[in-house]
Amino acid sequence: MTKVIDVTELALRDAHQSLLATRMALEDMVPACADIDQAGYWSVECWGGATFDACIRFLNEDPWERLRTFRRLLPNSRLQMLLRGQNLLGYRHYEDGVVDRFVDKSAENGMDVFRVFDALNDIRNIRHSVNAVRRNGKHAQGTICYTVSPLHTTETFIEMAERLVELGCDSICLKDMAALLKPQAAYDIIKGIKTRCGEGVLLHVHTHSTTGVTLVSLMKAIEAGADCVDTAISSLSLGPGHNPTESLVEMLEGTGYETRLNKARLHRIKNHFAALRPRYQAFMSNIHGVETDIFDSQIPGGMISNMESQLKQQNAADRLEEVMIEVPRVREDAGFPPLVTPSSQIVGTQAVFNVLMGRYKVISSEFADLMLGYYGKAPGERDPTVLAQAAQHAHKEAIEQRPADLLLPEWAALQAAATALPGCDGSEEDVLTYAMFPQVAPGFFASRELGPKNLGVDPAALAKPGESGAEPVPARTPVTYDVKLNGRSHRVSVTPISE
Repeated sequence: MTKVIDVTELALRDAHQSLLATRMALEDMVPACADIDQAGYWSVECWGGATFDACIRFLNEDPWERLRTFRRLLPNSRLQMLLRGQNLLGYRHYEDGVVDRFVDKSAENGMDVFRVFDALNDIRNIRHSVNAVRRNGKHAQGTICYTVSPLHTTETFIEMAERLVELGCDSICLKDMAALLKPQAAYDIIKGIKTRCGEGVLLHVHTHSTTGVTLVSLMKAIEAGADCVDTAISSLSLGPGHNPTESLVEMLEGTGYETRLNKARLHRIKNHFAALRPRYQAFMSNIHGVETDIFDSQIPGGMISNMESQLKQQNAADRLEEVMIEVPRVREDAGFPPLVTPSSQIVGTQAVFNVLMGRYKVISSEFADLMLGYYGKAPGERDPTVLAQAAQHAHKEAIEQRPADLLLPEWAALQAAATALPGCDGSEEDVLTYAMFPQVAPGFFASRELGPKNLGVDPAALAKPGESGAEPVPARTPVTYDVKLNGRSHRVSVTPISE
Protein backbone atom coordinates (compact mmCIF):
# COMPACT_ATOMS: atom_id res chain seq x y z
CA MET A 1 0.00 0.00 0.00
CA THR A 2 1.39 3.40 -1.03
CA LYS A 3 1.83 5.98 1.72
CA VAL A 4 1.19 9.61 0.83
CA ILE A 5 3.92 11.97 2.04
CA ASP A 6 2.72 15.51 2.65
CA VAL A 7 4.84 18.47 1.57
CA THR A 8 5.23 21.99 2.93
CA GLU A 9 6.35 24.46 0.25
CA LEU A 10 8.88 27.08 1.39
CA ALA A 11 9.08 29.32 -1.70
CA LEU A 12 7.08 32.15 -0.14
CA ARG A 13 9.21 32.41 3.04
CA ASP A 14 12.28 30.42 4.00
CA ALA A 15 13.45 29.76 0.44
CA HIS A 16 13.93 33.41 -0.46
CA GLN A 17 15.02 34.23 3.10
CA SER A 18 17.86 31.71 2.77
CA LEU A 19 18.90 32.58 -0.79
CA LEU A 20 17.90 36.21 -1.36
CA ALA A 21 18.21 37.85 2.08
CA THR A 22 14.40 37.86 2.52
CA ARG A 23 14.12 40.55 -0.12
CA MET A 24 11.43 39.10 -2.37
CA ALA A 25 8.55 41.56 -2.65
CA LEU A 26 4.93 40.48 -2.39
CA GLU A 27 4.20 41.63 -5.93
CA ASP A 28 6.69 39.06 -7.23
CA MET A 29 5.02 36.21 -5.32
CA VAL A 30 1.40 37.02 -6.14
CA PRO A 31 1.41 35.61 -9.72
CA ALA A 32 2.52 32.18 -8.48
CA CYS A 33 -0.16 31.87 -5.82
CA ALA A 34 -2.86 30.31 -8.00
CA ASP A 35 -0.59 27.42 -8.98
CA ILE A 36 0.75 27.03 -5.44
CA ASP A 37 -2.81 26.89 -4.12
CA GLN A 38 -3.73 24.08 -6.54
CA ALA A 39 -0.49 22.08 -6.42
CA GLY A 40 -1.55 19.85 -3.52
CA TYR A 41 0.72 20.97 -0.68
CA TRP A 42 -0.09 20.14 2.94
CA SER A 43 0.82 23.71 3.85
CA VAL A 44 2.45 26.80 2.38
CA GLU A 45 4.95 28.59 4.59
CA CYS A 46 4.60 32.29 3.81
CA TRP A 47 5.11 34.39 6.95
CA GLY A 48 7.14 34.72 10.12
CA GLY A 49 10.87 34.22 10.48
CA ALA A 50 12.61 37.32 9.14
CA THR A 51 9.89 38.29 6.65
CA PHE A 52 8.14 40.59 9.11
CA ASP A 53 11.41 42.46 9.73
CA ALA A 54 12.28 42.66 6.02
CA CYS A 55 8.82 43.96 5.09
CA ILE A 56 9.07 47.08 7.23
CA ARG A 57 12.84 47.55 7.11
CA PHE A 58 13.48 47.21 3.39
CA LEU A 59 10.30 46.75 1.34
CA ASN A 60 7.94 49.33 2.86
CA GLU A 61 5.30 46.60 3.00
CA ASP A 62 2.82 46.09 5.80
CA PRO A 63 3.49 42.50 6.93
CA TRP A 64 -0.09 42.14 8.10
CA GLU A 65 -1.35 43.12 4.66
CA ARG A 66 1.03 40.55 3.16
CA LEU A 67 -0.60 37.90 5.34
CA ARG A 68 -4.11 39.02 4.39
CA THR A 69 -3.16 38.98 0.72
CA PHE A 70 -1.87 35.41 0.94
CA ARG A 71 -5.07 34.43 2.72
CA ARG A 72 -7.14 35.79 -0.19
CA LEU A 73 -4.95 34.27 -2.90
CA LEU A 74 -4.47 30.86 -1.28
CA PRO A 75 -8.04 29.98 -0.20
CA ASN A 76 -7.48 26.22 -0.40
CA SER A 77 -4.14 26.16 1.41
CA ARG A 78 -3.06 25.96 5.02
CA LEU A 79 -0.93 29.04 5.64
CA GLN A 80 2.08 28.40 7.86
CA MET A 81 4.45 30.65 9.79
CA LEU A 82 7.61 30.33 11.88
CA LEU A 83 7.23 31.75 15.41
CA ARG A 84 10.13 32.12 17.86
CA GLY A 85 8.12 31.19 20.92
CA GLN A 86 8.33 33.84 23.62
CA ASN A 87 10.44 35.98 21.24
CA LEU A 88 7.57 36.04 18.70
CA LEU A 89 9.23 37.60 15.63
CA GLY A 90 11.52 39.95 17.53
CA TYR A 91 14.80 39.43 19.33
CA ARG A 92 13.74 39.66 22.98
CA HIS A 93 11.21 37.94 25.21
CA TYR A 94 7.72 39.42 25.41
CA GLU A 95 5.37 39.09 28.33
CA ASP A 96 2.50 36.65 27.96
CA GLY A 97 -0.16 39.28 27.18
CA VAL A 98 1.75 40.43 24.11
CA VAL A 99 2.23 36.81 23.01
CA ASP A 100 -1.52 36.26 23.31
CA ARG A 101 -2.35 39.33 21.23
CA PHE A 102 0.18 38.45 18.54
CA VAL A 103 -1.14 34.92 18.11
CA ASP A 104 -4.75 36.15 18.21
CA LYS A 105 -4.13 38.70 15.46
CA SER A 106 -2.09 36.29 13.35
CA ALA A 107 -4.94 33.78 13.48
CA GLU A 108 -7.54 36.47 12.80
CA ASN A 109 -5.63 37.66 9.72
CA GLY A 110 -5.44 34.19 8.23
CA MET A 111 -2.67 32.06 9.75
CA ASP A 112 -3.42 28.35 10.14
CA VAL A 113 -0.24 26.52 11.18
CA PHE A 114 2.13 27.97 13.77
CA ARG A 115 5.55 26.30 13.84
CA VAL A 116 6.78 27.31 17.30
CA PHE A 117 10.41 26.95 18.32
CA ASP A 118 12.83 28.17 20.97
CA ALA A 119 16.51 28.75 20.24
CA LEU A 120 17.55 26.80 23.35
CA ASN A 121 14.91 24.06 23.00
CA ASP A 122 13.56 25.33 26.34
CA ILE A 123 9.99 24.04 26.49
CA ARG A 124 9.08 26.81 28.95
CA ASN A 125 9.59 29.36 26.17
CA ILE A 126 7.25 27.46 23.84
CA ARG A 127 4.38 26.62 26.18
CA HIS A 128 2.47 29.90 26.21
CA SER A 129 2.60 30.33 22.42
CA VAL A 130 1.36 26.78 21.88
CA ASN A 131 -1.51 27.32 24.31
CA ALA A 132 -2.44 30.58 22.54
CA VAL A 133 -2.49 28.83 19.16
CA ARG A 134 -4.71 26.04 20.47
CA ARG A 135 -7.04 28.55 22.13
CA ASN A 136 -7.56 30.08 18.67
CA GLY A 137 -8.41 26.67 17.20
CA LYS A 138 -5.32 26.67 14.99
CA HIS A 139 -2.62 24.05 14.38
CA ALA A 140 0.22 24.21 16.93
CA GLN A 141 3.41 22.57 15.65
CA GLY A 142 5.98 22.08 18.39
CA THR A 143 9.52 22.26 17.12
CA ILE A 144 12.78 20.52 18.02
CA CYS A 145 15.84 22.50 16.88
CA TYR A 146 18.31 19.89 15.67
CA THR A 147 21.97 20.36 16.46
CA VAL A 148 25.04 18.26 17.15
CA SER A 149 27.02 18.32 20.40
CA PRO A 150 28.17 15.90 23.10
CA LEU A 151 24.86 16.64 24.88
CA HIS A 152 22.49 16.19 21.95
CA THR A 153 21.66 12.54 21.41
CA THR A 154 18.86 10.60 19.77
CA GLU A 155 17.39 10.08 23.22
CA THR A 156 17.38 13.81 24.11
CA PHE A 157 15.46 14.63 20.93
CA ILE A 158 12.96 11.82 21.57
CA GLU A 159 12.44 13.06 25.13
CA MET A 160 11.77 16.58 23.85
CA ALA A 161 9.20 15.19 21.41
CA GLU A 162 7.47 13.46 24.33
CA ARG A 163 7.28 16.76 26.20
CA LEU A 164 5.85 18.54 23.15
CA VAL A 165 3.18 15.86 22.79
CA GLU A 166 2.33 16.26 26.49
CA LEU A 167 2.04 20.01 25.87
CA GLY A 168 -0.75 19.32 23.39
CA CYS A 169 1.04 20.08 20.12
CA ASP A 170 -0.89 18.99 17.03
CA SER A 171 2.31 17.91 15.27
CA ILE A 172 6.06 17.82 15.87
CA CYS A 173 8.73 19.27 13.59
CA LEU A 174 12.37 18.24 13.58
CA LYS A 175 13.98 21.46 12.38
CA ASP A 176 17.51 21.26 10.95
CA MET A 177 18.48 24.88 10.26
CA ALA A 178 22.13 24.20 9.38
CA ALA A 179 21.90 21.04 7.21
CA LEU A 180 23.55 18.96 9.95
CA LEU A 181 20.97 16.16 9.90
CA LYS A 182 22.68 13.09 8.44
CA PRO A 183 20.62 10.21 7.03
CA GLN A 184 21.11 7.72 9.86
CA ALA A 185 20.40 10.32 12.54
CA ALA A 186 17.21 11.30 10.70
CA TYR A 187 16.07 7.67 10.63
CA ASP A 188 16.93 7.00 14.27
CA ILE A 189 15.24 10.14 15.64
CA ILE A 190 12.04 9.81 13.62
CA LYS A 191 11.80 6.07 14.29
CA GLY A 192 12.42 6.67 17.97
CA ILE A 193 9.74 9.34 18.25
CA LYS A 194 7.19 7.20 16.44
CA THR A 195 7.99 4.24 18.68
CA ARG A 196 7.88 6.24 21.92
CA CYS A 197 5.05 8.67 21.15
CA GLY A 198 2.90 6.52 18.90
CA GLU A 199 2.33 6.19 15.18
CA GLY A 200 -0.49 8.71 15.37
CA VAL A 201 1.88 11.59 16.15
CA LEU A 202 2.33 13.71 13.01
CA LEU A 203 6.03 14.26 12.32
CA HIS A 204 7.40 16.93 9.99
CA VAL A 205 11.05 17.29 8.92
CA HIS A 206 12.63 20.59 7.91
CA THR A 207 16.20 20.70 6.67
CA HIS A 208 18.46 22.87 4.54
CA SER A 209 20.60 21.61 1.67
CA THR A 210 23.93 23.32 2.44
CA THR A 211 25.95 20.19 3.23
CA GLY A 212 24.68 18.16 0.27
CA VAL A 213 23.46 15.12 2.21
CA THR A 214 19.99 16.06 3.38
CA LEU A 215 17.85 14.87 0.46
CA VAL A 216 19.01 11.42 1.53
CA SER A 217 18.14 12.40 5.11
CA LEU A 218 14.59 13.19 3.99
CA MET A 219 14.33 9.77 2.36
CA LYS A 220 15.51 8.03 5.53
CA ALA A 221 13.13 10.13 7.64
CA ILE A 222 10.26 9.08 5.37
CA GLU A 223 11.26 5.42 5.66
CA ALA A 224 11.26 5.85 9.46
CA GLY A 225 7.73 7.22 9.46
CA ALA A 226 7.89 10.99 8.80
CA ASP A 227 4.52 12.25 7.60
CA CYS A 228 5.50 15.58 6.00
CA VAL A 229 8.72 17.15 4.71
CA ASP A 230 9.65 20.71 3.77
CA THR A 231 10.98 21.50 0.30
CA ALA A 232 11.38 24.52 -1.97
CA ILE A 233 10.54 24.76 -5.65
CA SER A 234 13.71 23.96 -7.59
CA SER A 235 14.33 27.49 -8.90
CA LEU A 236 14.52 28.69 -5.27
CA SER A 237 16.44 25.74 -3.82
CA LEU A 238 19.88 24.32 -2.96
CA GLY A 239 22.92 26.16 -1.60
CA PRO A 240 22.02 27.46 1.87
CA GLY A 241 18.38 26.94 0.89
CA HIS A 242 16.45 23.69 0.80
CA ASN A 243 15.99 20.52 -1.21
CA PRO A 244 13.98 20.85 -4.43
CA THR A 245 10.30 19.94 -4.37
CA GLU A 246 10.44 18.29 -7.78
CA SER A 247 13.45 16.18 -6.77
CA LEU A 248 11.50 14.81 -3.82
CA VAL A 249 8.61 13.89 -6.12
CA GLU A 250 10.87 11.99 -8.49
CA MET A 251 12.91 10.38 -5.72
CA LEU A 252 9.83 8.71 -4.24
CA GLU A 253 8.72 7.09 -7.48
CA GLY A 254 8.66 3.32 -7.11
CA THR A 255 9.44 3.38 -3.37
CA GLY A 256 5.98 2.83 -1.92
CA TYR A 257 5.70 6.52 -1.09
CA GLU A 258 4.28 9.38 -3.14
CA THR A 259 3.44 13.06 -2.75
CA ARG A 260 0.47 13.39 -5.16
CA LEU A 261 1.66 16.90 -6.04
CA ASN A 262 0.55 18.26 -9.41
CA LYS A 263 3.68 18.20 -11.59
CA ALA A 264 2.24 20.59 -14.17
CA ARG A 265 1.60 23.15 -11.42
CA LEU A 266 5.10 22.62 -10.06
CA HIS A 267 6.54 23.29 -13.50
CA ARG A 268 4.73 26.62 -13.76
CA ILE A 269 5.80 27.62 -10.23
CA LYS A 270 9.40 26.75 -11.09
CA ASN A 271 9.35 28.85 -14.25
CA HIS A 272 7.85 31.81 -12.45
CA PHE A 273 10.57 32.01 -9.81
CA ALA A 274 13.32 31.13 -12.28
CA ALA A 275 12.41 34.24 -14.27
CA LEU A 276 12.41 36.38 -11.11
CA ARG A 277 15.61 35.20 -9.48
CA PRO A 278 18.06 37.26 -11.61
CA ARG A 279 16.28 40.44 -10.49
CA TYR A 280 17.49 39.73 -6.96
CA GLN A 281 21.12 39.11 -7.91
CA ALA A 282 22.30 41.90 -5.58
CA PHE A 283 21.00 39.96 -2.58
CA MET A 284 21.93 36.44 -3.62
CA SER A 285 23.88 34.25 -1.21
CA ASN A 286 27.56 33.69 -1.97
CA ILE A 287 27.17 29.99 -1.17
CA HIS A 288 26.23 28.25 -4.41
CA GLY A 289 27.38 24.69 -3.93
CA VAL A 290 28.06 22.38 -0.99
CA GLU A 291 29.71 23.28 2.33
CA THR A 292 30.61 20.09 4.20
CA ASP A 293 32.92 22.05 6.55
CA ILE A 294 29.74 22.89 8.48
CA PHE A 295 29.80 19.37 9.91
CA ASP A 296 33.07 20.24 11.67
CA SER A 297 32.48 23.89 12.58
CA GLN A 298 28.72 23.62 13.32
CA ILE A 299 28.42 27.08 11.78
CA PRO A 300 25.51 27.63 9.36
CA GLY A 301 26.39 29.20 6.03
CA GLY A 302 24.51 32.42 6.71
CA MET A 303 26.39 32.83 9.96
CA ILE A 304 29.74 32.50 8.14
CA SER A 305 28.87 35.24 5.67
CA ASN A 306 27.71 37.44 8.55
CA MET A 307 31.00 37.01 10.40
CA GLU A 308 32.90 37.81 7.21
CA SER A 309 31.00 41.08 7.01
CA GLN A 310 31.73 41.92 10.65
CA LEU A 311 35.44 41.27 10.22
CA LYS A 312 35.67 43.32 7.03
CA GLN A 313 34.15 46.26 8.86
CA GLN A 314 36.98 46.00 11.37
CA ASN A 315 39.68 45.54 8.68
CA ALA A 316 40.23 42.02 9.99
CA ALA A 317 38.96 39.84 7.16
CA ASP A 318 42.09 37.69 7.41
CA ARG A 319 41.01 36.46 10.87
CA LEU A 320 37.92 34.53 9.78
CA GLU A 321 39.58 31.16 10.39
CA GLU A 322 40.33 32.18 13.99
CA VAL A 323 36.69 33.15 14.48
CA MET A 324 35.47 29.85 13.03
CA ILE A 325 37.65 28.04 15.56
CA GLU A 326 36.38 30.30 18.35
CA VAL A 327 32.65 29.83 17.67
CA PRO A 328 32.49 26.20 18.88
CA ARG A 329 34.49 27.21 21.98
CA VAL A 330 32.05 30.01 22.81
CA ARG A 331 29.14 27.66 22.17
CA GLU A 332 30.60 25.12 24.61
CA ASP A 333 31.15 27.84 27.24
CA ALA A 334 27.47 28.80 26.88
CA GLY A 335 26.22 25.23 27.40
CA PHE A 336 25.98 24.09 23.76
CA PRO A 337 22.93 26.09 22.58
CA PRO A 338 21.67 25.26 19.07
CA LEU A 339 22.82 27.94 16.63
CA VAL A 340 19.56 29.50 15.48
CA THR A 341 18.06 32.97 15.90
CA PRO A 342 18.89 34.62 18.25
CA SER A 343 21.56 32.34 19.76
CA SER A 344 23.50 32.14 16.49
CA GLN A 345 23.90 35.92 16.32
CA ILE A 346 24.84 36.13 20.00
CA VAL A 347 27.46 33.37 19.89
CA GLY A 348 28.88 34.53 16.56
CA THR A 349 29.25 38.12 17.68
CA GLN A 350 30.94 37.09 20.93
CA ALA A 351 33.37 34.93 18.98
CA VAL A 352 34.31 37.97 16.86
CA PHE A 353 34.84 40.04 20.01
CA ASN A 354 37.00 37.29 21.52
CA VAL A 355 39.26 37.11 18.49
CA LEU A 356 39.63 40.86 18.03
CA MET A 357 39.95 41.89 21.68
CA GLY A 358 40.90 38.81 23.69
CA ARG A 359 38.71 36.09 25.17
CA TYR A 360 35.83 37.71 27.06
CA LYS A 361 37.71 40.99 27.52
CA VAL A 362 34.53 42.45 26.04
CA ILE A 363 31.16 40.74 26.56
CA SER A 364 28.08 41.81 24.66
CA SER A 365 24.97 42.43 26.74
CA GLU A 366 23.16 39.75 24.74
CA PHE A 367 25.85 37.16 25.46
CA ALA A 368 25.75 38.04 29.15
CA ASP A 369 21.99 37.48 29.13
CA LEU A 370 22.44 34.18 27.31
CA MET A 371 24.94 33.01 29.93
CA LEU A 372 22.79 34.21 32.83
CA GLY A 373 19.60 32.46 31.72
CA TYR A 374 17.65 35.46 30.44
CA TYR A 375 17.01 33.67 27.13
CA GLY A 376 16.16 30.41 28.85
CA LYS A 377 17.90 27.29 30.14
CA ALA A 378 20.93 26.15 28.15
CA PRO A 379 21.12 22.46 27.22
CA GLY A 380 24.31 21.96 29.26
CA GLU A 381 26.42 23.41 32.03
CA ARG A 382 27.87 26.85 31.40
CA ASP A 383 31.53 27.62 32.06
CA PRO A 384 31.63 28.98 35.65
CA THR A 385 34.41 31.48 34.96
CA VAL A 386 32.63 32.96 31.96
CA LEU A 387 29.37 32.91 33.93
CA ALA A 388 30.99 35.02 36.65
CA GLN A 389 32.38 37.42 34.06
CA ALA A 390 28.93 37.77 32.49
CA ALA A 391 27.35 38.54 35.86
CA GLN A 392 30.01 41.15 36.57
CA HIS A 393 29.48 42.73 33.15
CA ALA A 394 25.68 42.80 33.38
CA HIS A 395 25.50 43.73 37.08
CA LYS A 396 22.90 41.04 37.70
CA GLU A 397 22.72 37.44 38.80
CA ALA A 398 21.86 34.30 36.89
CA ILE A 399 18.24 33.16 36.94
CA GLU A 400 16.64 29.73 36.86
CA GLN A 401 12.98 30.61 36.22
CA ARG A 402 11.29 31.14 32.85
CA PRO A 403 12.56 34.56 31.67
CA ALA A 404 9.08 35.84 30.78
CA ASP A 405 7.98 35.35 34.39
CA LEU A 406 10.12 38.38 35.26
CA LEU A 407 8.36 40.64 32.76
CA LEU A 408 5.65 43.07 33.78
CA PRO A 409 2.56 43.70 31.62
CA GLU A 410 3.64 45.98 28.76
CA TRP A 411 0.73 46.24 26.33
CA ALA A 412 -0.52 49.61 27.59
CA ALA A 413 2.92 51.18 27.27
CA LEU A 414 3.45 49.71 23.81
CA GLN A 415 0.04 50.93 22.70
CA ALA A 416 0.68 54.45 23.97
CA ALA A 417 4.09 54.65 22.31
CA ALA A 418 2.88 53.24 18.99
CA THR A 419 -0.26 55.33 18.64
CA ALA A 420 1.74 58.50 19.26
CA LEU A 421 3.79 57.85 16.12
CA PRO A 422 2.87 59.64 12.85
CA GLY A 423 1.29 57.16 10.46
CA CYS A 424 0.27 54.59 13.07
CA ASP A 425 -3.37 53.65 12.46
CA GLY A 426 -4.01 52.67 16.08
CA SER A 427 -4.81 49.04 15.27
CA GLU A 428 -3.52 46.18 17.40
CA GLU A 429 -1.61 45.04 14.33
CA ASP A 430 0.30 48.33 14.21
CA VAL A 431 1.01 48.18 17.94
CA LEU A 432 2.39 44.66 17.47
CA THR A 433 4.54 45.87 14.57
CA TYR A 434 5.97 48.52 16.89
CA ALA A 435 6.45 45.96 19.67
CA MET A 436 8.49 43.69 17.38
CA PHE A 437 10.74 46.41 15.95
CA PRO A 438 10.48 49.69 17.88
CA GLN A 439 13.48 51.23 16.09
CA VAL A 440 12.22 50.41 12.59
CA ALA A 441 8.44 50.80 12.93
CA PRO A 442 8.39 54.64 13.20
CA GLY A 443 10.04 55.03 9.81
CA PHE A 444 7.75 52.46 8.28
CA PHE A 445 4.60 54.08 9.66
CA ALA A 446 5.72 57.46 8.32
CA SER A 447 6.39 56.12 4.81
CA ARG A 448 3.72 53.42 4.53
CA GLU A 449 1.37 55.52 2.39
CA LEU A 450 4.06 55.69 -0.30
CA GLY A 451 3.48 51.99 -0.95
CA PRO A 452 5.82 49.02 -1.35
CA LYS A 453 9.25 49.44 -2.88
CA ASN A 454 10.61 46.39 -4.62
CA LEU A 455 14.37 46.59 -4.12
CA GLY A 456 14.90 43.55 -6.30
CA VAL A 457 13.60 45.09 -9.53
CA ASP A 458 16.73 46.85 -10.74
CA PRO A 459 20.04 45.63 -9.26
CA ALA A 460 21.92 48.18 -11.39
CA ALA A 461 20.27 50.95 -9.40
CA LEU A 462 21.85 49.54 -6.25
CA ALA A 463 25.43 49.89 -7.43
CA LYS A 464 26.50 53.22 -5.96
CA PRO A 465 25.25 54.87 -2.79
CA GLY A 466 24.15 58.46 -3.19
CA GLU A 467 22.94 58.16 -6.76
CA SER A 468 19.26 58.40 -7.68
CA GLY A 469 17.16 55.31 -7.03
CA ALA A 470 17.46 52.85 -4.19
CA GLU A 471 20.73 52.63 -2.33
CA PRO A 472 22.32 49.31 -1.45
CA VAL A 473 21.41 48.15 2.00
CA PRO A 474 22.95 45.46 4.18
CA ALA A 475 21.07 42.25 4.80
CA ARG A 476 20.44 43.50 8.34
CA THR A 477 20.85 46.88 10.03
CA PRO A 478 24.20 47.04 11.89
CA VAL A 479 24.29 47.54 15.65
CA THR A 480 27.21 49.61 16.94
CA TYR A 481 28.95 48.93 20.25
CA ASP A 482 31.42 51.30 21.96
CA VAL A 483 33.86 49.25 23.99
CA LYS A 484 37.00 50.01 25.97
CA LEU A 485 40.03 47.75 26.13
CA ASN A 486 43.25 48.61 27.95
CA GLY A 487 42.19 52.23 28.16
CA ARG A 488 41.53 52.58 24.42
CA SER A 489 38.07 53.08 22.91
CA HIS A 490 36.88 50.87 20.06
CA ARG A 491 33.72 51.17 18.02
CA VAL A 492 32.51 47.78 16.80
CA SER A 493 29.71 47.38 14.27
CA VAL A 494 27.81 44.09 14.17
CA THR A 495 25.31 43.02 11.55
CA PRO A 496 22.77 40.43 12.80
CA ILE A 497 21.40 37.55 10.75
CA SER A 498 18.07 35.81 11.24
CA GLU A 499 16.29 32.46 10.99
